[in-house]
Amino acid sequence: MAPTITAAITNSQEHLTLTHKLRKPLVEKLRRERINSSIEQLKSLLGPEFLKQEPDSKLEKADILEMTVCVLRRLQQQSQQQKHADFSPLNSTVQTSISKEKSPGNSAPWRPW
Repeated sequence: MAPTITAAITNSQEHLTLTHKLRKPLVEKLRRERINSSIEQLKSLLGPEFLKQEPDSKLEKADILEMTVCVLRRLQQQSQQQKHADFSPLNSTVQTSISKEKSPGNSAPWRPW
């Protein structure tokens, strides 16, 4: 009886190996298609950035990814700068009163805009 169980396990493992070998190329092809689709979407979202490039130059996937990183970093910096700029009404009121105290009486009042 022991050889029959061993043979069944071996056949099962061979079947799994064969199934894996047949599926692997398909899974890899789907993965590459997802990557290419996402890169094309990035390319379309970065339209204005591509207009700055030479019209006849073909951009590689690495170029598209690098440009995406640059644009995202720039947007992140702009977002951080806006967070640091405090334009609350209380803050501008305090700044106005401080400016009036320091400035001579006949000068125009300080305006935040």
